[in-house]
Amino acid sequence: MEAEKVNLFISSKGDYFPSESLPMIRERLEHLDPACEMSVMATGYLNPLINLAVSFFVGAFGVDRFLIGQTGMGVGKLLLTMCCGAGSVWWLVDLFLIMSATKKRNLEKFMLAAGA
Repeated sequence: MEAEKVNLFISSKGDYFPSESLPMIRERLEHLDPACEMSVMATGYLNPLINLAVSFFVGAFGVDRFLIGQTGMGVGKLLLTMCCGAGSVWWLVDLFLIMSATKKRNLEKFMLAAGA
């Protein structure tokens, strides 16, 4: 991939990934097969800040976990909230964890799209 496209991707989507993975992402993009280029660009990466807002407002019902593809954890939060209210404790803890979980999920999506 061309250096301009790599820089544009990193500058526009860099906050969507764990910061320690950015050098590896840059290297993968520089050596990316042209057939995978469109797949990487078209992949829907979830903004961690938006997912944090979702977690704040409706996270007790597991919506934040459903968004990043962790269906089991989403169902668990939903059931705990509906049955005994203990999901509110999980919700509070998740406010601190959801951004990093979203970034890790975005990295998994990138690696899958990049053919790794």
